[in-house]
Amino acid sequence: MLTYELDEDDVGAVRLALSPLCELGLSIRALTRPELYPLQLPWVRLTEEARREVDQDALLALVNDGLSTPDFLNPRPTSPLTRIDDELDALRHLDADRFRQQLIEVHGELPAPFRGDPRRAIDRMVDALAAYWSVAFAPHWPRMRRILEADIVYRGREVARAGLTGMLNGISPNLRFADRVLSVTLHTRIHRHEVIGGHGLTLVPTMFSRRVSAPIAAGEPPMILYAARGQGVMWEAGEAVDDRALVALIGRTRTTLLHAIAEPASSTELAARFGVTTTAVNQHLRALRDARLLTSARYGRSVLYFRTDLGNALLGG
Repeated sequence: MLTYELDEDDVGAVRLALSPLCELGLSIRALTRPELYPLQLPWVRLTEEARREVDQDALLALVNDGLSTPDFLNPRPTSPLTRIDDELDALRHLDADRFRQQLIEVHGELPAPFRGDPRRAIDRMVDALAAYWSVAFAPHWPRMRRILEADIVYRGREVARAGLTGMLNGISPNLRFADRVLSVTLHTRIHRHEVIGGHGLTLVPTMFSRRVSAPIAAGEPPMILYAARGQGVMWEAGEAVDDRALVALIGRTRTTLLHAIAEPASSTELAARFGVTTTAVNQHLRALRDARLLTSARYGRSVLYFRTDLGNALLGG
C-alpha cells in the first residue's frame, strides 16, 4: 500500500499528462505476457516481425517475471505533448548509479545485458528503446495518443461534474481518495506513506496497465499510472449498424458515427476506422453537433467529440 498525503496546494496542482516513454516501457510487459493484455494482442501480432530487428535481450531485461519495470522508465511528464525524443535524450543522461540500483531492485541482480560499463549499458538500452519505438510504436502512436488524450478530457469533465474526489475514486478500485490522502493498492509488498508537500500529483493514463501503479523507489516524483478508457476501440474496424428508425431519421452514416462515439474520438480516428476521408467525417460530425447529439472539446491539436445526453437517449441508453 502506498499513500500520498496532499496539502491544499497539491490538491489544486493535480494534473493529467502523457508520457510516450511510459507507454514504451510498460508495453514490454505485453511482449513477455501477451495473454494478460488481450486488448493489445492485435498490436503484439502486428508488430511481431518488425520487432525482430530490435535488441530483444536489452528490452526484455527491463522487466522481471512479476512484470515490474524500473522507475526510470516512468518519468513524470510535464505536458500532454511530451515528445519521445526528449524523453529518450533525458534517459541517455540517466545517472549510472540510479540505473544500476533500480535494475537490481527489479531483478535482484544486474541483468546480463547491462553488466560492465554503465554508460555503455545505458546507451545500449536507449538504442534498443529508440529502435523499438521506430518499428512498433511510431506507426500507431497518433491513434494511441488520441485515445489517451480522450481519457484525459474525460477525467477533466469528471472533475467538473463530480469534483476531484469523485474523479480520483472513479479511476480504479485500487485507488481511494479521502481527507486529502490518496491510497494506492499495489501488487508489491511496499508499505509507504509520503507527504507530497507542494510537489503536486501527476496522473498518467496508459494502454499497457491492468491496474494502477506508482513509482516504487522512495523519493520519486508523485505519479499514478492507470489504465486508460476506450482501449477496446484501438484495433476495431468500423462496422455499419442496423438501427432502422434512427437511420431513417438521420441517415446510416451519421447513425454509425453516433454509435461509434461510445468513447470520445477525433474525426481523424473515426476516418481511419471507417475508411473514409476526414473531411467527410467532419461534415457529419458538425451536423450531429448542430443537432445537439454531440459536443466537442479541443485537446492539444485534436478536437474530440462526445455524445450528449440527447445522443445517448436516441440510441436507447
